[in-house]
Amino acid sequence: EVQLVESGGGLVQTGGCLRLSCALSGGTFDDYTVGWFRQAPGKEREGVACFSLPDRVFYYGDPVKGRFAVSSDHAKTTVYLQMNSLKPEDTAVYYCAARLPLRVGVSSSPNAYNYWGQGTQVTVSS
Repeated sequence: EVQLVESGGGLVQTGGCLRLSCALSGGTFDDYTVGWFRQAPGKEREGVACFSLPDRVFYYGDPVKGRFAVSSDHAKTTVYLQMNSLKPEDTAVYYCAARLPLRVGVSSSPNAYNYWGQGTQVTVSS
């Protein structure tokens, strides 16, 4: 059974940094396409960073390009979302998600992902 567990959220000031972690049980992230998503109150869930480690394909949403970056540990059982230069509009619940790989590329649509973590709150104060 695939389980995803996020951690690392918290309260940070504008301009600060946070690193979120997502731990996978039931395989390695080489077996899945992975996505980081976020959902702010009253807004739809949006793709932040979606990627395939074995294919080295990475998608970043326009609001986070140049500020956020994904990485993994050597065992490919934990992925990270490094968030720099945080803004109040980055405040949201952040989710890690996974799906079996697409034939080509990655999807930034939350509807394309089957497995979800519980989410972790990120709050950026102004």
